[in-house]
Amino acid sequence: MKKIAIIGSGSWGVALAIHLAKLGNNIKIWSFMQEEADLINNERKCKFLPEVTIPDTIYCTTSYEEAIEGSDIILHVTPSKFTRNTVKQYKEFVKDQIVVICTKGFEKETLSTLDVVLKEEIPNVKLAILSGPSHAEEVSKSVPTAMVIASESNEIANQLRDIFMNESMRVYTSQDVQGVELGGALKNIIAFCAGVTAGIGLGDNTFAALITRGLCEISRLGVALGGKSDTFYGLTGLGDLIVTCLSEHSRNRTAGKLMGQGKTLEEAREQIGMVIEGVDNIEVAYELSKKYNVDMPIVNAVYNMLYNDLDPKEAVTILMTRDKKSE
Repeated sequence: MKKIAIIGSGSWGVALAIHLAKLGNNIKIWSFMQEEADLINNERKCKFLPEVTIPDTIYCTTSYEEAIEGSDIILHVTPSKFTRNTVKQYKEFVKDQIVVICTKGFEKETLSTLDVVLKEEIPNVKLAILSGPSHAEEVSKSVPTAMVIASESNEIANQLRDIFMNESMRVYTSQDVQGVELGGALKNIIAFCAGVTAGIGLGDNTFAALITRGLCEISRLGVALGGKSDTFYGLTGLGDLIVTCLSEHSRNRTAGKLMGQGKTLEEAREQIGMVIEGVDNIEVAYELSKKYNVDMPIVNAVYNMLYNDLDPKEAVTILMTRDKKSE
């Protein structure tokens, strides 16, 4: 049994807590809001996962010290845009624990992946990344799921694999930290685009083209940033792309669909009620593509749709009428 601190009481943090508690681990969750902590502790419920009951062995607190003290492992599960500020607040309580980033995204201000942020804030931190196709709604119900844990240390990756893995969760290991993290962050953008295609009423042919060419763009940028090409055709790239683009569980796909139907970004955010990582990451991906001179026409189109009022149907026309080229 391990003592595990989970920083973040959203759907993914709670789903991981439920999974790990079922395996006999002692779980403490940190929440930003006392209301959420009370709901978990008193009613054994999470407002983002209304169909599940939270095991009695899970405790939620608004104190970083209480959540982290005595823990063996820390799971960081806050939205990417809050990562640095959150780490600054709890890093004094980090001793020798492994910190696992379970969030998919970038830091907008620095264009950095989150492992870079953690290493800057906590030098010499024992670090790993958990990623892959995994809706919180399904993990919380023990639906069979396959994921990847990446770390520069095989020892850390193998240790975490053994803690997470059971008959409902299969875990693979990787040393490609950059590739695993980039695959998870960039796929949210393509999922947003998949929602747009659904919102404007396009068909399966368009959807297949989007996923295929979107994966090419993810791989090109990922390799330019130091990831390995093969990683993007595994669980954290192709796998995560499929599940996020296909499912109605996906906040990113839902946001894109709402905008394709004519909603504004603000209206989509309000209706979804949770952080939409894909939208937050589009500007970062656009800037990175320019910085590293990587051709990303789909990212360019969705960036112009969000920030330059490009009509979604016109964006499709622009993509379809680009210069002729070989695949």
